[in-house]
Amino acid sequence: MTFTDRADAGRQLGKALLAYRDQEVVVLGLPRGGVPVAFQVARALDAPLDVIVVRKLGLPYQPELAMGAIGEGGVRVVNDDVLRVAGVSPEEIDAVEAMERAELDRRVRSLRPHRTRQPLLGRTAVIVDDGVATGATARAACRVARAQGATKVVLAVPVGSPQALADLRHDADDVVCLEAADWFSSVGQGYRHFGQISDQEVAGLLETARARTSHAADTRGGAGAPRDREVEIRTGGVILPGHLTLPDQPSGVVVFAHGSGSSRHSPRNRHVAQILVEAGMGTLLFDLLTRREEHDRSLVFDIELLAGRLVEATGWLRGQPGCARLPLGYFGASTGAAAALWAAADPHAHVSALVSRGGRPDLAAVRLPWVQVPTLLIVGGRDEQVLELNRRALSMLHAPSEIAVVQGATHLFEEPGALDQVAHLARGWFVDHFTSPARPAADRADHR
Repeated sequence: MTFTDRADAGRQLGKALLAYRDQEVVVLGLPRGGVPVAFQVARALDAPLDVIVVRKLGLPYQPELAMGAIGEGGVRVVNDDVLRVAGVSPEEIDAVEAMERAELDRRVRSLRPHRTRQPLLGRTAVIVDDGVATGATARAACRVARAQGATKVVLAVPVGSPQALADLRHDADDVVCLEAADWFSSVGQGYRHFGQISDQEVAGLLETARARTSHAADTRGGAGAPRDREVEIRTGGVILPGHLTLPDQPSGVVVFAHGSGSSRHSPRNRHVAQILVEAGMGTLLFDLLTRREEHDRSLVFDIELLAGRLVEATGWLRGQPGCARLPLGYFGASTGAAAALWAAADPHAHVSALVSRGGRPDLAAVRLPWVQVPTLLIVGGRDEQVLELNRRALSMLHAPSEIAVVQGATHLFEEPGALDQVAHLARGWFVDHFTSPARPAADRADHR
C-alpha cells in the first residue's frame, strides 16, 4: 500500500479507527510529520487534536541509547533496567533531563504558543505518527501519555516495521497499522509525496482543529479552555482574594495553602497548579491572610487560624457550580502544609488527598494522629532538618502516607528540574486518589 501523502494516509487511518469515535478520545500527533496524519484522524473521530512532545533521555556517554524520556507537565519515565546496568547517578539523570527539558519547552512554545495541552486524565490517547521505523519516539510517547493520566493508549500509524510494531505492543493497549511490510526500511517508502513539515504548518493545523472542536462544543452547549476567574472568599469577618481555575469536566479540585511570606501569587505554587490544570484538575489559590494581617508574625504562624480559613474556603468551593460532588485535595507548602494537615483532620473538610511540599508538619503535630487523608510528604534531599521533621511526622500519620525525597533539592526546590519533579509527584498522587480508593495504611513507604 502506497499513500499519496500524509493527508491521504490520515483519512484511511481514520476509517480504521472509527471504533474509537464514541469514546473520550484525544488524538495526539507526533511532530512534525505525524500531525498532518493526526489532523485527518481527529476529524474522522470528531475528537480534539494536540501534539505530544517528547524527548529521549540518552545515556551521558552513549546518547543514542535511551535511559528514559520526558514530556510536558514534568513527566519523566525511566528504564530501570538500563539505569541499573549503566550505573547512572541521579545527578547525571537530572543533568541530561535539564538539557532535554529546555529543548522540549522550546519546541512546545513553537508548536503550541498560546495554549495549554489537552488533558489526558481518564481519556483514551490515540497517538499518531506518519510511520514507525525503530519505534523509539513512539514508545516514549506511549509512556508519557500514560504517565499524564491516559486510561488507554492507542498507537496508530499508516506504515511501519513489523518488528518495531510488535515491540510497541508492550507499551500501547492497541497498535493499529495499515501496512506492516517486510520490505520496510524507511517511513518515506510508504508515500509518493513525503515533503518536510514546518513548525508553522503544525501550528496552523492545530489552530484549525481547535477552532473546529470549539465550534462543535459551542453547538453542543459545551465548554472550551479552562475557565479562570478572580474570586473573593469571606471567612471569619475578612475577605480573602483568590484565583479559581476550572477545566471542562474537572476530575477534582486542589486547594493551595501557601507558606509564610508568600501569597496566591507564589510562582512555585502557580507552576504546580498549571501542571495540575493540564492534567484536567481544577485549582484554587487564595491568600490565607489579608494584606494587613500578613505583617503580623504571630498570625503567620497561627496554624489553627490558617487551617480554619482553609476549611472555610473548602466549604465555599463546594458551593461553586459544578464543584459540589468533585473530589477535593490540599497542596500545602511550608507553614501552609501544616495548615493543610490541621485542616484535613477537621471532619468538615472531606478532602480526598493531601500533598505537602517542604512542609512543617511539626507545627501541626497535635492533629496528625487524626488525619485520615492519604498524604504525600515531598522534601528536598538537601533540606536535612525538614526531612527529619517529615520522617517523624510520617510515624504519626495513620492514613496511607509516603515521603518522596527529591534528591539534590533544597527547601525552595530552586534547583533545575526540582520543581517539575514536585509537580509530577503531586499530579500522580492526586490522580491516584481522585480516581481510586485509598491504599491500606500498611502500604506506607519512605520513597527516595
